[in-house]
Amino acid sequence: MLGTNLRGCTKAPLNLSGKGVSESHHHQIGNYHRAFAIGIALNIIFVVVEAGYGMFSGSLALIADAGHNLSDVLSLLLAWGAILLAKKASTEKRTYGYRKVTIMASLTSAILLFIALGGITWEAMSRFFNPKPVEGIVVILVAAIGVVINTLTAFLFFSGQKSDLNLRSAFLHMAADAGISLGVTIAGLVIMIKGWLWIDPAISLIIVAVILVGTWRLLQDSIDHAIDAVPEGIDMAGIKQYLTGLENVSHLHDLHVWPLSTTEVALTVHLVVNDDSASNHFLRELQDHLHDRFGVEHSTIQVETAGTENHCLLDREKCI
Repeated sequence: MLGTNLRGCTKAPLNLSGKGVSESHHHQIGNYHRAFAIGIALNIIFVVVEAGYGMFSGSLALIADAGHNLSDVLSLLLAWGAILLAKKASTEKRTYGYRKVTIMASLTSAILLFIALGGITWEAMSRFFNPKPVEGIVVILVAAIGVVINTLTAFLFFSGQKSDLNLRSAFLHMAADAGISLGVTIAGLVIMIKGWLWIDPAISLIIVAVILVGTWRLLQDSIDHAIDAVPEGIDMAGIKQYLTGLENVSHLHDLHVWPLSTTEVALTVHLVVNDDSASNHFLRELQDHLHDRFGVEHSTIQVETAGTENHCLLDREKCI
């Protein structure tokens, strides 16, 4: 567990170990290793069954859904592998360890999904002009199995999807797949009753549209994390108001907040105080408040006295 460093730049630096990556967070992630294993196993079995029946029945909707489920298996593997790799200890070269791989995994997952969606869209459009017969009963039975499997897999990640981008990605993909499989079931019924072959590629395009919404959001969040943008849910205005409202603090500068991983947030800031009375107790309370109220696990705070502050060297005109 990495310590949180709070440095006070008075006569000597004040170094305090902090919460860093909380033990409760590690315990929470640990609970999902079994969920990943179960979800991956179930979906691999279903991909094989669905793709086989899709080719047998000539259903593009089933083949498209199987392709997407395969990409979900890859996404689950990426997310799981990234979480495992992120637990490795930091080194002198990688001082933050491998935390960023969780962000790289979610970004890769989004890109793979966009590639798959492009292929499905192309094939669906060609089927509108060259429709092929579909075995409706086979589509219904296989897709119904998909509803059960995808709903079960989504449920495995439900409780963790609010606190981890990778878990949220897994949950959204599985929940969307459950709805999509339900749509495929409806397509099979329509083909059996009405004989409308065009409904198969139409359902495929609906699949693409549904997945695209979640994938676009995942891509946006992943890019934001990759470029160290302020994570969603972090109240920057509230942090500024809290810090500038502290007793004896005249102003602040060089405030930066960024994601260390898909679950951890870091902060650095220079606080300018009226005198050099800042104590370890003051910094400890500040650290705890930033963690408990604003969700910042890793804080580095530089305390300076008025008239001696060190200004930003990155870009003086754009420093906060």
